[in-house]
Amino acid sequence: MNRFIYSILLYLLFPLLVLYLAVRAIKSPDYRGRWGERFGLTSLNKSDLLIHSVSMGETLAAIPLIRAIQQAHPQLSITVTTTSPTGSAEVKKAFGESVQHCYLPFDLPFSVRRFLKQVKPQYCIIMETELWPNLIHQASHSGVKLMLANARLSEKSAGQYQKQLTLSQPMLQSLDSIAAQSQQAAERFIALGVSADKIEVCGSLKFDLSVADDKREQARALRQQWRPATCPVWIAGSVHPGEFDAILTAHRHLLTISPDALLIMVPRHSEKFDAAAARITEAGFSLARRSLNESVDGETQVLLGDTMGELLTFYGAADQAFVGGTLIENGGHNPLEPAALGLPVFVGPHHWDFAEITGLLNEAGALKVVSSAEELGTALVGNFEDKSAYQVASKAGLRVVDANKGALQKQFALTNRLIAFE
Repeated sequence: MNRFIYSILLYLLFPLLVLYLAVRAIKSPDYRGRWGERFGLTSLNKSDLLIHSVSMGETLAAIPLIRAIQQAHPQLSITVTTTSPTGSAEVKKAFGESVQHCYLPFDLPFSVRRFLKQVKPQYCIIMETELWPNLIHQASHSGVKLMLANARLSEKSAGQYQKQLTLSQPMLQSLDSIAAQSQQAAERFIALGVSADKIEVCGSLKFDLSVADDKREQARALRQQWRPATCPVWIAGSVHPGEFDAILTAHRHLLTISPDALLIMVPRHSEKFDAAAARITEAGFSLARRSLNESVDGETQVLLGDTMGELLTFYGAADQAFVGGTLIENGGHNPLEPAALGLPVFVGPHHWDFAEITGLLNEAGALKVVSSAEELGTALVGNFEDKSAYQVASKAGLRVVDANKGALQKQFALTNRLIAFE
């Protein structure tokens, strides 16, 4: 399939895109507005630099890079785009009016063309793997210099690109530079036809995570409020509906050993909050919902983290963490946040989106891959009962994060080269 056929298919699927937005709007209020942005039908100002991230995780990784650019080059006007409401909220919280923000339109040729005609960027930085054929083609055709920052490419994604080489190869070859997270990712890009001199291995921006002192203090205060230090508290972060039952089964196993244990369960998507609450109640657990400010006392067995922007704080209030999207075939979410806070981490077998990071943590002893609810429950109990094993895993995670910092400086230097300031 080439780009022409791809574009025709997108036009044919146009009614389904509208239906998709309608369904998401029914499930979540966050999708009930700003539809014009999704189709390039909003008024935007011209910007020197366009930066695109996808959702909350990519946006959080991009924030330090954007701040470094703003500080070093205040004359640059910047537009930051996302595709999800969670990413949008993070942009607004971090930058306010100092950047122009909107959703990136769907990759329909007319939408992308109108969007680029308004913004007219000279440079474009795309975070991680959010590559769209029409966006890349039209930006490159307009003379925009393109950089793929914090680039990851799993074996699975590389295989998908390989199957559609007539579509993916021209897109990848249009990139002016790639800041790869790992040597494996760099080699996969090269195998897909990208020139090696366009690629630099910089590491992952996510290792440069810094947790603000006030956030740490807030986490400590919540922990003291919810449970004494001697009571087990664990968190299942960014979990999906297909994982709810497994998480609750693992917690039931822990409760047989420690009846005062508390689970903080944080669904990945806001539209699943009510479904998670219903499942917890149906399973017979005592529930408190964070969004309702319900008190967490000694009888509370599960706290549902049904708010936005508090996941890092919840990690800081827990002793151990499971990172979701990994017991189902989703690809997983970032395990570095709990590791950076000194928590032993667990993931399921489907963690390909963070394969390199998961491998580093696993080899160091900071992370363990579990394949079932029973295995997760047993592992949680083991760490809670064996304080020595817990400390080994905790310190290992901190060492991995500390040893791999420095990606921000390297990717900022590559950004400077892209925009010809060096």
